[in-house]
Formats: sequence, structure tokens, C-alpha cells
Amino acid sequence: MLRLATASLADTAIEFYDFFVYGTAAALVLGPLFFPTFSPVAGTLAAFGTFGVGFVARPLGSILFGHFGDRRGRRPVLVASLLLTGASTVAVGCVPSYGSIGVAAPVLLLVLRFLQGLGLGGEWGGAVLLTAEHAPAGRRGLWASFPQVGPAVGFVLANGVMLALSASLTDAQFAQWGWRVPFWVAGVLALGGLWLRSSLAESPRFLEIDDHARVPLTEVVREHRRLVLLTAGALSVGYAIFYAVTTWSLAYGTERLGVGRTVMLACIMAAVVVKGSLTPLVALLSDRYGRRPLCLLGCAASALWMFPMVALLATGAPLLMFLGFLGALLAFVSMFAVLGAYLPELYEPRVRCTGAAVGYNLGGVLGGALTPIVATALAEHGGRVPWGVGAYLTGVALFSLGCFALLPETRPVAVAVPEPVVG
Repeated sequence: MLRLATASLADTAIEFYDFFVYGTAAALVLGPLFFPTFSPVAGTLAAFGTFGVGFVARPLGSILFGHFGDRRGRRPVLVASLLLTGASTVAVGCVPSYGSIGVAAPVLLLVLRFLQGLGLGGEWGGAVLLTAEHAPAGRRGLWASFPQVGPAVGFVLANGVMLALSASLTDAQFAQWGWRVPFWVAGVLALGGLWLRSSLAESPRFLEIDDHARVPLTEVVREHRRLVLLTAGALSVGYAIFYAVTTWSLAYGTERLGVGRTVMLACIMAAVVVKGSLTPLVALLSDRYGRRPLCLLGCAASALWMFPMVALLATGAPLLMFLGFLGALLAFVSMFAVLGAYLPELYEPRVRCTGAAVGYNLGGVLGGALTPIVATALAEHGGRVPWGVGAYLTGVALFSLGCFALLPETRPVAVAVPEPVVG
């Protein structure tokens, strides 16, 4: 289990590195390079629009790769999704700017971002299911949390490369070619991921299925439609929080508050490191106390913390910004640490790869795709403290709280064995 879980962690880290490096570039440089005829705010909104396309593509990737994951196995999905995401990420780093090829530049950016999202939509379901379906029931939360640590590792890796380049290059060098280097690094990471995945065994639970769903999506829509919609609504707050912290706040801090790129990246990365480190511990608690209670706690904490978070961000003070980000991500991890076990347990094995992944990635459309765009627009029309952003995030948290309240608990309950009667 340790070898399998570690490999899954490394693989999801590589895939999410590809996805996150685009978000950081969108916040820092893509607006002026690919939308130079727009105003600074409109350029940022346009860059975040291409960022959001990746989230729209993720449910489609879940449907495409989920079909093969439920029909052919979890392992082949991991290889195909990694190839697609890695190749499209490297290609983003090769796209000429608007000044070189005109309108073709943002169009190419849009297409490649769509392909990134398509690949990542298949990645999560395959990696998490492969781990969760190997894990013993009593420790499924713990082992299935390893792939959930991958996004934090991928984020720190992506932003660490960006931070190193930002600190060592001039603004002109960074805008000219420095931002492209992290995208090219994705090619090397993809090769490493393929090597790791070559040693993984197929899920034993998948091999036990005698009657595979003919068209998994049809069965999910017909029999699990309500579950998918509730899952998407429940997860939207996690996406909204994460991308408010890691993407929108980066643009807001550098453009509106005048905080340096290096300082903003360091504050965000430090909070994400703590979040990633605590993920297995929170998941272990879910094996003891249940998945749903932790999710409800995370939603409630999110609703209470969003206004303090934006107030701390508006100070521009590194320590206070870090504390604001940390509080938000601790609420986030209370929910997302348990999802590796919770979502697979909600769906029957024959449609699990499709159902769990579609619900997970639809939540990304609701929370991740919209949040940077909505938050940027709200902050533009507010004062120094973006209270409108806090109100928006609080509303999303309350909506997700209602959805989680309607979902069932899934933690396996041990069955007591009666004592033998003597005499």
C-alpha cells in the first residue's frame, strides 16, 4: 500500500503541477502578453477566462476517461491522461505571444488549456480509485488521502519554479522567456510519471466486477443524477477557496496592493505546504469519526473565515496574509482530505470511475472556473478591502454546506463479533 500510495501521490503531483503552473502564469504575465489591447484589469479577466476553460474541460475528461476506466480498468486511464496533460502543458510554453502571431496566440492558448483540463479530468478518478480500491476498509481514508496530497506538492513545485525564476530574472527577462521554463519542465516530469505508472497493478476491485456498465455515463445519469449534482455543489466551496487563495489573491496582491511577486508567492506557498502536510492526519480522523462530519465542519469554518481572510489580505503585510491564507486552507483540507475515500464510497464499483470523477470535476466548474473571474470583477468595484469577494465566498460555503448535509455517511462500520457462549 505504501508503494502504491506514494506512486499515486507522485503522479497526481505531476498532473496538478501542469494545471497549476498555468494559473500562476495567468495571474502574473499572460494578460499583457496575450491580451495586450485590453486594459490591465480586462487583460487579467481574459487570462483568467482561458484559465477557466480548463475547468470546463475537466468534466468532459471525466466522461471520456471515466468510460474507459469503468470498462477497461483504472490503470490505462492514468497513462493516457498523463500523456495528454503533459504534452499540452509543454506546448503552452512554446506558444508565441500576441505581438508575434496576433489573435492566433490567445486562440492556441485556449485550445491547449482545454486539452490540459481534459487530461486532468481523467487523472483524478484513475489515481484515487486505484489507491482507494486497494486499501483496507478501516484505513481507506488514510491511504486514499495520498493522491490528495499530490495537488499541494504540484502547486508548491509549480510556484517554487516560478518563484526561483521571478527572484533571479529581471521583469523583462521573466516576461520574455522566464515564464515559459516551468511549462517546459512539465515534459521531464511527465516522463518520470510514465515510469512510475508502469509498475502499478490494476485495482483488485475492478477485476472482481463481472458485469461492467455498457455506457457508464448513461447509467450515472439515470441512477445517480442527484448524487452527482449534490457532490458537485458540495465540492464547489473547496475549489472556490483554493483558487481564491492561490490564483486570484496572487493577481490582487501584485496588481492592486503593490506587493512583490516573490512575497505573494512565498506567502501562498507556505500556507499550501502546511495544508498538504496535514492532509493525511485529517484523513485518518475520517477513518475514526466519519467523512461527512469533517466536510460539514470544513464548510462551516469556511463560511466564518472568508471575511477575515480578505481583511488580512488587504493589509499587504506578509505575516497577516499568510495567516489569512492558512485559515482558509485549513477549512479546505477538512473537506478535501477525505474525498479520496468519500467519493468512491458513494458510487457503486461498476460506474465509480465515471460518477466520482464527474461529480468532482463539476464542482471545479462551479467553484474553480468562476472564482478568479468573479473575485477580480468584485474587487475592481470595491475599496481597499474586497468585502464583495468575502461575501461571494461565504455564499458559496453556505451553499456547499447544504449540499453536504444532504449526502450520506459512507465510512465502513466494523461489525462486532459476538462472544462465544461457554458452558
